[in-house]
Amino acid sequence: MDKYFDSSYLWNAFPQLLPFLGVTFLVVGSSIVLGILFAVLLVAMKLGKSKFLRALANGYTTIIRCTPSIVLLFLIYYGVPALFAIVNIDLQNVHSAVFVIITFTLQFTAMMSEIMRGAYLAVDKGQYEAAVSVGLSPFQAYRRIIVPQAFVVALPNIGNGVIILLQEGSLAYTIGLIDIVGKANLMIGANMNAHALEIYLALAAIYWVLSITIEKIFSGLEKTFSKGKKTLDTAYTRKKEAA
Repeated sequence: MDKYFDSSYLWNAFPQLLPFLGVTFLVVGSSIVLGILFAVLLVAMKLGKSKFLRALANGYTTIIRCTPSIVLLFLIYYGVPALFAIVNIDLQNVHSAVFVIITFTLQFTAMMSEIMRGAYLAVDKGQYEAAVSVGLSPFQAYRRIIVPQAFVVALPNIGNGVIILLQEGSLAYTIGLIDIVGKANLMIGANMNAHALEIYLALAAIYWVLSITIEKIFSGLEKTFSKGKKTLDTAYTRKKEAA
């Protein structure tokens, strides 16, 4: 009779699961890059003068943040092909990874736009005025003074957002994408649902390592960039005292 828990299944699961990390990284990486690009546009809308664009950007953020990830994933997976079918474009053969990336890009965009907006507002606007007064152009003031400081403020939340995205990405298997979680479920199915505990423990261990690694990377980045922020803050304080 098979043991209820067999550690050999745990150790054998790692070499079978790890090759599928590439799919997970593809989804997460693509969603991060696209999400940041769209978040910049969304922040510009939120901080702009147009009431309509502000309402549109804030409405988008509210809707996305209030929609459960799995519900949004199914809405995209079934809804996008249905919309394109209206104009006789067939998306039935599009790889499921595309719909996963679209879903988590939408989510990451909403999350990042709030992080960026909060970080930007946290920087003393007097620093912009001081930079312009000493001859910097508005673009140079933002690039050299405002953005670096806002980036430091945003870093911890960006790291948390990446970890959340990594974890939420595990839902991709529900629409047939064979990433690391999808592979784990295939392995469990092949074992007739036996020894699922061992395989899920291996899967959990991989996510623990990835999450801790991401946390350490962003913690290191925060310490590195904080040194530059302190230098800028000191220079700004001295300028105010001299004035």
